[in-house]
Amino acid sequence: MTRHIHKVAVLGSGVMGSRIACHFANIGCEVLLLDIVPRELNAKEKAAGLSLESPKVRNRLVNEALTFALKSNPSPIYHKSFASRISTGNFEDDMSRIADYDWVIEVVVENLKIKKQVYEEVEKSRKPGTFISSNTSGIPIHLLTEGRSDDFKDYFCGTHFFNPPRYLRLLEIIPTPHTKADVVDFLMEYGEKFLGKTTVLAKDTPAFVANRVGVFGIMALLHLVEKMDLSIEEVDKLTGPVLGRPKSATFRTADVVGLDTLIKVANGVKENCPDDEANSLFVLPDYLKKMEENQWLGDKTRQGFYKKIKNDAGKSEILALNLKTLEYHPQQKAKFATLEMTRPIENLKDRIPMLVNGQDKAGEFYRETFSALFQYVSNRIPEIADELYKIDDALKAGFGWEMGPFEYWDCIGVEKALKMMDKAGYKAASWLDDFLAAGNTTFYKVENGKRLFYDIPSKSYQVIPGTEDFISLDNLREGHTLWKNSGVSIIDLGDGILNVEFHTKMNTIGGEVLAGINKALDMAEKDYRGLVISNEGANFSAGANVGMIFMMAAEQEYDELNMAVKAFQKTTMRIRYSSIPVVAAPHNLTLGGGCEICLHADQVVAHAETYIGLVEFGVGVIPGGGGTKEFAVRISDSFREGDIELNTFREKFLNIGQAKVATSAHEAFDLGILKKGRDTVVVSRARQLAEAKTACLGLADAGYTQPAPRKDIKVLGNQALGLVYVGANSMLAGHYMSEHDLKISHKLGYVLAGGDLSEPTQVDEQYLLDLERKAFVELCAERKTLERLQSIVKGGKVLRN
Repeated sequence: MTRHIHKVAVLGSGVMGSRIACHFANIGCEVLLLDIVPRELNAKEKAAGLSLESPKVRNRLVNEALTFALKSNPSPIYHKSFASRISTGNFEDDMSRIADYDWVIEVVVENLKIKKQVYEEVEKSRKPGTFISSNTSGIPIHLLTEGRSDDFKDYFCGTHFFNPPRYLRLLEIIPTPHTKADVVDFLMEYGEKFLGKTTVLAKDTPAFVANRVGVFGIMALLHLVEKMDLSIEEVDKLTGPVLGRPKSATFRTADVVGLDTLIKVANGVKENCPDDEANSLFVLPDYLKKMEENQWLGDKTRQGFYKKIKNDAGKSEILALNLKTLEYHPQQKAKFATLEMTRPIENLKDRIPMLVNGQDKAGEFYRETFSALFQYVSNRIPEIADELYKIDDALKAGFGWEMGPFEYWDCIGVEKALKMMDKAGYKAASWLDDFLAAGNTTFYKVENGKRLFYDIPSKSYQVIPGTEDFISLDNLREGHTLWKNSGVSIIDLGDGILNVEFHTKMNTIGGEVLAGINKALDMAEKDYRGLVISNEGANFSAGANVGMIFMMAAEQEYDELNMAVKAFQKTTMRIRYSSIPVVAAPHNLTLGGGCEICLHADQVVAHAETYIGLVEFGVGVIPGGGGTKEFAVRISDSFREGDIELNTFREKFLNIGQAKVATSAHEAFDLGILKKGRDTVVVSRARQLAEAKTACLGLADAGYTQPAPRKDIKVLGNQALGLVYVGANSMLAGHYMSEHDLKISHKLGYVLAGGDLSEPTQVDEQYLLDLERKAFVELCAERKTLERLQSIVKGGKVLRN
C-alpha cells in the first residue's frame, strides 16, 4: 500500500488524545483535535456574557485540554512552534472537516455505546479508504465495528498508544477479522518509521500484549509481598534498575499510572480470561481493595503506595505504606546481600544469573518471580501473539524494561530456568519440548549481523520482521569488532564506514575513550571512507569523566590536568579536521564533552529524544574540550549572516552560562548546537545508526575534502567583555549569583570575547583553545569548583539543567 499521511484527526482531547495529537504534530502532520461541546457555561463565561452558542464556549473543553497538555512537564511536543500544526474544534460543528483527513483516531471515553455514537457521526463525513482506528485499551476491537459499513471495517483497527505517547515507544496494532492486510502492514511500518514506535502486532484479546503480561507481573508481586513478607520499599529495590527496569520499579509505577487503571485492567483480565492459569492472581488483595475504597489511587489523589508530605522541618518527605497496617511511615532503606554482591556488575546480562543464584531472600524472590513470569509468557503464545519477540518488544517499549521476558530467560539459560521453574512449582508451555528436542539452547541468536528469533510454528529461527533495514551494534559486535580497549569498541559497519562506540559508565569520556576515538580516526583515514560516533547505551554521553578531573584538581596536578584538557581539545579538533567525514549520532543525555564531540562532527544525525547541552558551568568550570571555542566560532559566523553582534554574543554566552540543555533535538537548533541545513533529526531510534551511516557515505560520495583550519574568527574583545562584566556584576548585586559564579562568568566571557582586546579582531582556533584551556584549569584550582566536583563524584550525579 502506497500512502502518505499528511493530515490526522484525533477525536477526544483527554490526557491521551491531546498528547497523541501533539506527537503527530511533532512529526510534521497537520492535526485536527475535536471534542464534545460543553453543556453549561462556567463562571468566567457567564461574567463575560457569553452563551452556549459562542464559538469560544463551544471549543472550551478541547482548547483547555490542549493548553494543559502543552504546559505539562515533560512536554508532549518537541518544539513549542510545532503546536501551531494543531487546530481544534468540536464534534457538532467540525466533524465534517474529517473528510479531508488521511487518518481518524478515536480517543474518547472507554464506553462502547459512546464510541459507537462517535463512529455513527464519523461515517457521515469520513472519506472512503481513510484509515480509522481506536486507542481503546479495554474494549474488544471487534465490537467497535458492529453496524458499520464494509469500507469502515476494511480500514479500521486498534492503535493502542502508551502514555505519554511522545516518550513511551510502544504502539500496539490490533486488527479485527475484517481489517485489510495491507492496512495492518502500512500502520506497522508507519508507526515504526515515522512515529518512532516499536510497533507490535497484537491479537484482540483482553489487555492486548503489554498490559496483559505487565499487569500480570504487578499483580503477582502484589500477592507475593504477603507470601514473602516484603515491604514496598524492598520490592521496589528488587524490581528497579538492578533488573534493568525504570527507577519507579513496581509500586511507584503503580502510583504514577494510577491504581484505578491497574485495578480496571486486572478486573478485566479476571472476568474475561477464565481459562488463564494465573486467573486467581488477578483477584485484588485485601489491602488493594481497601486502598480503592479510601481513594488512595496514587499520584492523582496524592497518595497511594507512597505519600508526599511536609515534615516538621517544612521539607518535603515521601512516606511509604505499610501493607499490613495501611499506615504510612518514613521510607526504610532496603538491603540485600545479593544486591550488594552484584553492585559492581554493570552488564545486565551478566547480572541476571547472579541475581537468581542469590542465597538470601532476594535470590528466593527472583527465582519465584522469574519462574512465574516464564510460565505465564510461554503460555500466552499463541493466545495474545504468535511470536515470542512481540512479547519482549511490548514489555520493553511499553513498560521501559531493558530486556523482555524471553531475553531474561536466555540470560539465565533456557534449561537452567526450566529446572528452576520445576523446583518452584511452575511448568512451561509444551512447545518448549520441541524447542529442546531440536537441540536449541536460546530463543534468540545472531547470524550475519542480523538477530533471529525462534519461530514456534515453523520450529526454526527467523529474522525479526521489519528489522531488515536496521543496523544494530549488538548484532555486529561479535565478528565485526576491529579494535577495543576498556572504554571503546571500533566496529566495521560495512561499505567502508567504521563506528566508534563508547562503553564506559554513563559513556563518560576519559583517556581510554579519547584514545579509542583517535585510533578509529587513524584506521578510517588509512583504510576506510568515514567514521560514525554512536552507541547503544542508555545515553550517548554524560560528559567528561568528572572523577578524573576532581582527582587531578584535588592533588593540584595542574600540569597533568592541562595535558588532559589539551588531549580532549586535540581529539575534538581532529574530529573536525580529519581527512574523512565524521558523523555523530547522539541520543538521550548528550552533555558536556558528549556535546563537544557533536559540535565538531561534520554532521549530526540526532535522535529526536536528544537532551544536549554544555553544562560545565554547573560544575564550576567552562566547556574545555573545544566547546567554548566552537561557540566563539559560531558567534563569528552569525555576524556574516547579518545578526546584531552583541545580541548574538549575549545569547550564546547565556546558553553556556545558564547550562541550557535542549529538551529535544529540535530545541538544539535554537541553542546553536545543531545547525540547520546540515544536521538532521530522526524519530526512529532503531533506524538512527543506519541513517548516520547513510549520511557518512553521502559525504564521502560527494567528494569530502578535509577542511582548512579557521583563521578568520571575529572576536569582539573589550566590547563584549564590558557586556559580560556589567551583566554578571548586576546579577551578583541582585543576589542572583554567587561570587564563584561571577568568576566563572568572567572567564567564560573572556574566552568568548577573545580576551582583553581593544577592538574586534580576527583570530585562529588555536588562540581560542589556549584561552579556553587556561580558563578551565584556573577554575579547577578554585575551592568552590573542587567542592562542586566532589559533590558530583560522591553523589554519582549527572549534571543537567
